[in-house]
Amino acid sequence: METVKETVLQFGEGGFLRGFVDYFLHEMNEQGTYTGKAVVVQPIERGLTDVLTSQNCRYHLYIRGMEDGKPVSTCTEIRSISRALSPYTDYDGFLKLAENPDLRIIVSNTTEAGIEYLGAEKLNDRPPKSYPAKLTAFLWHRYELGLPGFLLFPCELIDHNADFLKEYVLKYAALWELPEAFSAWVEQENSFCNTLVDRITPGYPKDDPNLPELIEACGGDRLIDTTEPFALWVIEGDHEDEFPLERTGLPVVWTEDVTPYKKRKVRILNGAHTSMVPAALLYGLTTVGESMRDGVVRAFLTRCVQEEILPVLGEGNGNREFAEAVFGRFENPFIQHRLQSIALNSVSKFRVRCLPTMKEYREQFGKNPTCLTFSLAALIAFYKKGTPDDDPEFMKRMKEGGFRELLADESLFGEDLSVFADDAEKHFKRIMEGQKDAWFTPVI
Repeated sequence: METVKETVLQFGEGGFLRGFVDYFLHEMNEQGTYTGKAVVVQPIERGLTDVLTSQNCRYHLYIRGMEDGKPVSTCTEIRSISRALSPYTDYDGFLKLAENPDLRIIVSNTTEAGIEYLGAEKLNDRPPKSYPAKLTAFLWHRYELGLPGFLLFPCELIDHNADFLKEYVLKYAALWELPEAFSAWVEQENSFCNTLVDRITPGYPKDDPNLPELIEACGGDRLIDTTEPFALWVIEGDHEDEFPLERTGLPVVWTEDVTPYKKRKVRILNGAHTSMVPAALLYGLTTVGESMRDGVVRAFLTRCVQEEILPVLGEGNGNREFAEAVFGRFENPFIQHRLQSIALNSVSKFRVRCLPTMKEYREQFGKNPTCLTFSLAALIAFYKKGTPDDDPEFMKRMKEGGFRELLADESLFGEDLSVFADDAEKHFKRIMEGQKDAWFTPVI
């Protein structure tokens, strides 16, 4: 029987990590440049670990898109996950993972809202609620065993993702009154590496007209994943000797500073998604591709990127070329990227992806950006009459709060956004009154 060497701890079992990190890990194993598999931990109470386990942690990844003007489509059975568990049903099993001396790398994707400090959990919670609290408990168990630390590559799309993750781990260590020696071990024996990830990965192709044939071809796979050919992983530091992504020919950039890569990607690609999605869903559209084929929505998105996002970022450093490539990726005929899946935790995404551009635009040009202000109005309207996917208490608060009250609430967006209220409220009223044909008129 094959002995599986588990070297990677993965917080998150969704489509992105399976189409990105687990694919990279699969390729390294296949090419013989690396030996080791991932143990997947479900970071929230609801998840896919049971389905993964039922399939022996194997699934099929379809990489589909256009390259050099020609369609490409490949299917690979991914075999880089050894097992999956939920700390909500097997907390002891989760902590026991820390006892494995082969475990060296920790990756995560818990969405923008996942790296947070709640400050209310206890060390003896089974499990603590937040991801950083779970990680702190895990690292504490590792420390108690006298084992070495980890390389941590968080993939959440927030600036300085690893810096925040380490900060919150240290805050939980202080909250739980753990020894100072443990905090020193966290800082000195673990490398928290800021990262940028870029790959459009819609996940399960439930809207694909050929889905029955895809399932049959994959032997009944319930976890089929889909992604595009393009991929990029930018990581601060250089750990190629332990994790040979570059040697395997995978699209990695080891760098001293991930900031310029991340800013461009988050502001243009993710900012375009988040600026468009709430309004497009309320408009009756369902996928990114459908939105790109709709003349009104495409005109809005074009103006948003060309006249508001790019002027703030600057058109040098390849920004304009990147923006043009993004539109091509959005038009990928093989990818059915559902707007509803992008809408997960929309407020936290808007805060990270769009709000910085809005503020900088106002500072540079002395006025509110028309398209992004419309997006802010559509975001609030979406929580009031759309189909948001967020924390239930948060959704209730958004649904019941007054428009100006919500904009002024610093706990929602990190600051008072009343400066945008007059312009945004005009858009908000049009959307709420259902004048669909007039929604986009002022912004295209």
